[in-house]
Amino acid sequence: MRSPANLICLSLVGLVALAAILAPLITPHDPAFISVADRLQPPSLDGEYLLGSDHLGRDVASRLLFGARVSMGVGAAVVALSCSLGVILGLLGGYLGRAGDLLMRIVDGMLAFPEIVLALALIAALGSSLLNVILALTFVFVPRVARVVHASVLSLRNREFVLSAEALGCSPIRVVIWHILPQALGLVAVQATFIFAHAVISEAGLTFLGVGLPPGGASWGAMLSEGRAHLLDAPWITTLPGLAIFSLVLSLNILGDGLRDMLDPRLVVLPPGRYGRRLRGGQNGDARASSASSR
Repeated sequence: MRSPANLICLSLVGLVALAAILAPLITPHDPAFISVADRLQPPSLDGEYLLGSDHLGRDVASRLLFGARVSMGVGAAVVALSCSLGVILGLLGGYLGRAGDLLMRIVDGMLAFPEIVLALALIAALGSSLLNVILALTFVFVPRVARVVHASVLSLRNREFVLSAEALGCSPIRVVIWHILPQALGLVAVQATFIFAHAVISEAGLTFLGVGLPPGGASWGAMLSEGRAHLLDAPWITTLPGLAIFSLVLSLNILGDGLRDMLDPRLVVLPPGRYGRRLRGGQNGDARASSASSR
């Protein structure tokens, strides 16, 4: 929270989430209302369309707000499902021995496919709908979380506190839930921010290609696709949703970096002063911290 960049990004993500929640209450027009007489109206502070209208006369501001509902909803659902399933697969893969190794080889096979190609194949099989987009992206991002949790379990299962719990007679389920899982949740939280950002981009990309949200729905990807033919005479149709996607994804990535730094035990936090607030850990970092403290 001491970083101005993190505060700005957190505020922006919170603002987008609030706008998505309140979209039905604050939109000036129906995002699906077509008015051919008002098509391609430029943005105007004193006019009827604050951010202009598109080629069908629909209000761009209203479609942006309802598009935020789609992006935030898809991102939140994909994060919740992929992190839950990924944590389960990672824990099983790291604690089941040979059966776990076989499970992780299946996960590795899923990682071998390009994300967008795998999502396109799944949606082609399931059909175009918002629910199928969420399911396809969940299937795509589960291996990421599973690999992170699996690596964490492998580094923890032979540590002293885990061996002590097993020596005291704790069941494997108790060891996994109470001793290993809490140590991996920090990495999962960091991964969740990046998955959220990738889910927003993937949903917009799939809708842009025509296989995401059904035609006519308010989505940032649909706005980009529909405005391609009017890049020169009505650039606001594509510029505004493009800036919205760029700002949200950049903010999520910066927040993920900040969260990773906050949860990194190798960062040595020093009191404010001329020696700075944080030094990178390890032997060199510890030496610099000790030297700065002694001085």
